[in-house]
Amino acid sequence: MSVNERIDEIVKGNDVVLFMKGSPLFPQCGFSSKAIAILDHLNVAYESVDVLQDMEIRAGIKDYSDWPTIPQLYVKGEFLGGSDIMMEMFEAGELQAIVDAEGLAKAG
Repeated sequence: MSVNERIDEIVKGNDVVLFMKGSPLFPQCGFSSKAIAILDHLNVAYESVDVLQDMEIRAGIKDYSDWPTIPQLYVKGEFLGGSDIMMEMFEAGELQAIVDAEGLAKAG
């Protein structure tokens, strides 16, 4: 299975996926920490993928999305953006609207 196929399986197999550096409990960069804080505030259930644990995915996710930075958020198979875009969408109420419209599972 190619790295692109592995990423595709992860993205399409989960409603919400965050490719990040570190884990939700121990984010390894400020941008990943910001992304986790936003998702936790929205109280949405999500999968996380630690790109530091898999160099193929770390490189491949940038090609998959055609986006140069990590973290990267996917909802229902669609790439939404990195932490700055997440923050803009959160502040504008757009992320909450997506969570509500898609009927995403709550955390916990």
